[in-house]
Amino acid sequence: MPHLATDDGVKLYYEETGRGIPIVFVHEFAGDCRSWEHQVRYFARYYRCITFNARGYPPSDVPKDGERYSQARARDDIRSVLDALGIDKAHVVGLSMGGFATLHFGFTYPDRARSLVIAGCGYGAAPDKRAQFAEEAEASARRFEELTMAKAAEAYALGPTRVQHQNRDPRSWREFADQFAEHSTEGAALTMRGVQKRRPSLFDLADNMKTITAPTLIMTGDEDWPCLEPGILMKRHISTAGLVVMPNAGHNINLEDPARVQRASVGPVPRRRRGHLADARSARHGGRDPRALIVAFTPRNS
Repeated sequence: MPHLATDDGVKLYYEETGRGIPIVFVHEFAGDCRSWEHQVRYFARYYRCITFNARGYPPSDVPKDGERYSQARARDDIRSVLDALGIDKAHVVGLSMGGFATLHFGFTYPDRARSLVIAGCGYGAAPDKRAQFAEEAEASARRFEELTMAKAAEAYALGPTRVQHQNRDPRSWREFADQFAEHSTEGAALTMRGVQKRRPSLFDLADNMKTITAPTLIMTGDEDWPCLEPGILMKRHISTAGLVVMPNAGHNINLEDPARVQRASVGPVPRRRRGHLADARSARHGGRDPRALIVAFTPRNS
């Protein structure tokens, strides 16, 4: 199995498929590199696709020290993947926990990102929900430890923003839930406490968002309730951002409706590439027209 070493000595499992401009996919808490299989099968025809398992997700290492898990560390592990594979710049695509890491990567290492796709990003961000989110994260970590992932995963996979996946594609959801149940109990608890529970609110990062210059696509399902307002927040403060809201969709959008995710990212006809990754190479992502920032209901010269 191929592994690479991070700058702090943790070995991460990775997979690489295809040739060309690199895309790095960053998985969510309840996923791993297998979660991106639909996207890799599609994009590897045109791009060099890299997926990896975060620390805490075997066959990557599971450090036992909780201080080795954090939002900053998740961000820097993306950089370590690029460094280890000799990649100067890449398109970076992240969902949920991976979306947070992608956002932080974008404003911390702007010269390393060709573009960003930030999907399903926002859990625990609302200022009035911070305490509740931290309490629920700690409760989840304890539940993993008490029951083991093999028993706790099913209930987690049936959360209110994941039942949409089950309803739309029961077979795909079953595969997702079964893979989640295979995760390390220790790694899941450490990640939940170190990365999820302690990460900063998006509402405290508005000034950081304003520094992002890479073409950015924000994606969310319209029933992924905790991510709707944060999606608009990121759209408002990232001048190069586009926003896609997928109808009747929940949190697992890359699994629930992979074709729609791929069309938004590249476009429906590969030979006439239109979409986020193609537009990232053109003037379409030159930044927002300042005239679009004027708050008015009618044109001023009318």
